[in-house]
Amino acid sequence: MSKCDVCGKDESMPYHCRHCGGNFCAEHRLPEAHDCPGLDDWGNDGAVFDSGFEATVEDDSSGGGFADRVGVNTGPGSWVGYFRNNMTFVFLGAMWITFLLQYVVGFLVADTLNPAIFQRHPTWVSIFVLHPANPEYVWTWVTSVFSHGGFYHIAVNSIVIYFFGRLVEDYIGSKQFALLFFASGIAAGLGQIALQAVQGIGAGVLGASGAGLAIMGVLTVLNPGLRVYLYFIIPVPIWVLTGGYAVISALGIVGPSLAGGNVANAAHLIGLLIGLGYGQRVKDRIRAPNRVQFGSGPGGPGGPGGPGGGRRRGPF
Repeated sequence: MSKCDVCGKDESMPYHCRHCGGNFCAEHRLPEAHDCPGLDDWGNDGAVFDSGFEATVEDDSSGGGFADRVGVNTGPGSWVGYFRNNMTFVFLGAMWITFLLQYVVGFLVADTLNPAIFQRHPTWVSIFVLHPANPEYVWTWVTSVFSHGGFYHIAVNSIVIYFFGRLVEDYIGSKQFALLFFASGIAAGLGQIALQAVQGIGAGVLGASGAGLAIMGVLTVLNPGLRVYLYFIIPVPIWVLTGGYAVISALGIVGPSLAGGNVANAAHLIGLLIGLGYGQRVKDRIRAPNRVQFGSGPGGPGGPGGPGGGRRRGPF
């Protein structure tokens, strides 16, 4: 039993693409249905995919994508294959590595590990913070998504992405999940500093909250009744949680004191709206999830459907 690398559907006889090394269901078996890099070599002789069931089938094709031509193995057992169905963990790892780098850079530029001091240093800000005074620093469009203001900030975002990101990635695919994460995170940050510029506030923004709320927005559309344990104790449907975030964020935009200070309310609301919009776009094409699945999968540790996997509902 294996899972389709695009939609996550269980397949007892999956189609194995000979060019990209992925496993796919009948709906996504064709190269054009899963954006196979082998499309560039369509003119080559030989089959493009096989079922993965017949043991005598051999891969004798000499053509492949750029990775094949330079000798890089992109199959499920390779280091590149690990990223398939595991972008959630890649992003989580990038967040915590960036968080560590914030302290390293802070110590180098300000000679202190006190974030209250080094977070005000101009060099540190120019690296990690998307700021309304310098929106042309395009690298901060990305670095600010992975940077966080403190341990509580990154811990909450990590919980959201860890429990809900796996569901979204399993059902829309790693490529679309990565695009959703970056698009929502960057758009949320730019929207927040645009509001700050109008309000005359120069605080800047950092954090993956916009991307996290986009993920929650997608799940709210796909399965509004998904049970979430608030504070790991109180069971509520996910639409209540996202609806509460939407109300609080809207109030915070109207009057920052209504939602607490130092909160990127515009970023939260923009990320949530992007997720809701994307969920509406894909809801008729994929199965609605109803629980979180953990385990090892075809792309590497943490992927869906592997040995030792368990199921449980997502707490928050």
